[in-house]
Amino acid sequence: MMRSLFSAVSGLKSHQTAMDVIGNNISNVNTTGFKSSRTLFQDIYSQTLSAAAAPTDNSGGVNPMQIGLGTQVASIGMNMTQGTTQTTSYPLDFAINGEGFFVIDNGDGTYSYTRNGAFTLDAEGYLVTANGDYVMAIDIEDFTPDATTGLIDYSDIENGADLFDNATNSPLFGKVKLQGEVYDTDGTTLLYTLSEYAIDKNGVISATKTVTTTDPVSGQTIKTSTVVKIGRLVLATFNNSAGLEKVGQSYYRESNNSGDPNYKFVGDNCGSLTPGSLEMSNVDLANELTNMIIMQRGFQANSRVITTSDSMLEELVNLKR
Repeated sequence: MMRSLFSAVSGLKSHQTAMDVIGNNISNVNTTGFKSSRTLFQDIYSQTLSAAAAPTDNSGGVNPMQIGLGTQVASIGMNMTQGTTQTTSYPLDFAINGEGFFVIDNGDGTYSYTRNGAFTLDAEGYLVTANGDYVMAIDIEDFTPDATTGLIDYSDIENGADLFDNATNSPLFGKVKLQGEVYDTDGTTLLYTLSEYAIDKNGVISATKTVTTTDPVSGQTIKTSTVVKIGRLVLATFNNSAGLEKVGQSYYRESNNSGDPNYKFVGDNCGSLTPGSLEMSNVDLANELTNMIIMQRGFQANSRVITTSDSMLEELVNLKR
C-alpha cells in the first residue's frame, strides 16, 4: 500500500512538470520564432514479486509478477517544425524558409543562434537584433581586391565562399554595416557613405555607396554613387537542431547532442529568406489546451490514489483499537 502512495506522488510530480511545459508553450504562442516542447513519461522501476517460469512437460509457463513503482519524466524535447510565416512589410524582418538559424555575436567570441529575424539598425548603421546583438554576415571589405584590377570578386558572395580562415580556423564573418559613414582603420578619413540598403532572399546585401571627392582644379565637391554588394548573411545548421539549448531571448546555443554548427550562406544547402516577414511560434494552441486537460485529469487521478491509500491505511490503524 505504501508503494501506491509513492507511485502517486511520482505521478503528481511528473504531471506538474508537464503542466509547466504546457504553460510555457501557451505563454509563447505569439513569440516570434519560438519552438514548442513536449513532455514524455516513462516508468521508474518494477519490483518483481515472483520471476517468470518456463513451460515444462507437465505445465505451461508463468509470467513474472511485478509491481511498478511510479513514473518519471523521460524527456522534454523541442518541436523544431517551422512556424507559420506572417507578413510584416518591415524591410529588416526576415523569415527563414527551411533549415538554419541566424548567427548572433555574444560579444565574447561565442555565438548564439535564433529563428527570430526581427532585426533593426543601431546608431552606427550595423544590423542588430532587438536585443542590440550583432547579426553575423560576410562583409565584402574582408575580401582581398584583385592584384591586377584592384576590384573585389563579388562572385564569392553570390556563389558561396569559404567562411573560415583555414590558417587560423577562425570565422571570416562578423558584424556588417548597412548604412552610414565608413572611415578608414584610423577612424579619421571618410571613405564612403552607405544608404538605401536591401537584402534579398539569398541574404545578399546591397546598398548605395557614395564616394565624396574634391576636384583638384575647381575645388568643387563631387559625389559618385553606385549600387554595390556589401555582404551576405550567414546561417548555421546542426545535425540535431532539437538538441540545442534555449538560453532566453529566443536564442539557442549548441550542446553536446546538437553537433557543431555548420556555417553556410543563406540558400547554400540551407534555408532561404522571405524579406518583410517573420516566422511565428509553432505552438498549436488547440493541441496545448487538449494536453492541459489530459494532464489535469492525470493529476486528479494521482491525487485520488493518495487519498484512497491514506483512507485504507487509516482503516488498518483503526483495526488495532
